Amino acid sequence: MILVITPEKAVQKETEIINQLFHEGLDLLHIRKPMMSREEIENFVYGIHKEFYPQLVLHGNDDQGKGHHISRFHFSEANRLKGDHKACAGGNIISTSVHDIQVFNALGKEWEYAFISPVFPSISKKGYGEKSTVLEDIKYRNNHDVQLIALGGINEHNISKVFANGADGAALLGAVWESDEPVDTFRKCRQKAILS
Repeated sequence: MILVITPEKAVQKETEIINQLFHEGLDLLHIRKPMMSREEIENFVYGIHKEFYPQLVLHGNDDQGKGHHISRFHFSEANRLKGDHKACAGGNIISTSVHDIQVFNALGKEWEYAFISPVFPSISKKGYGEKSTVLEDIKYRNNHDVQLIALGGINEHNISKVFANGADGAALLGAVWESDEPVDTFRKCRQKAILS
């Protein structure tokens, strides 16, 4: 499974690129736009073809998904610890984020998947994840009820390692959005993942 997370700041022709990514085989798109108003997020979603709405994941604003028949919601680690997901869990698909394998192993069956990060040094957050041991720690996974999605610094040169180490999927952010050719970069990552 390959996911893409939107960049926090708008990118030129972003929804056009997103539609192309879905046509190239993108599994899920995480819409993470903390600086956008509710109205701006509405307009952003309208730029994505309706056929892909079931593959959209909203960060926060779970009530906003109802009007678009979006039933996938992501909760940050902080929101998960506060229990914000509980009202949303029934009838929706929920995911979360963790930063170590012990926390991942303790997640309950209500979670479809969890991002674990940083796997490699971040592309979009310079200096973040340089001393991370997450990739090696995946071997200590004993929770197979929740899919493990690797995040952080993943690109076409290292995505194969993620799957070789036991991840169920990979999430891309900087590799796609900081590329001059985001669709081509995604295509290369997907081809490497299929071959893994």
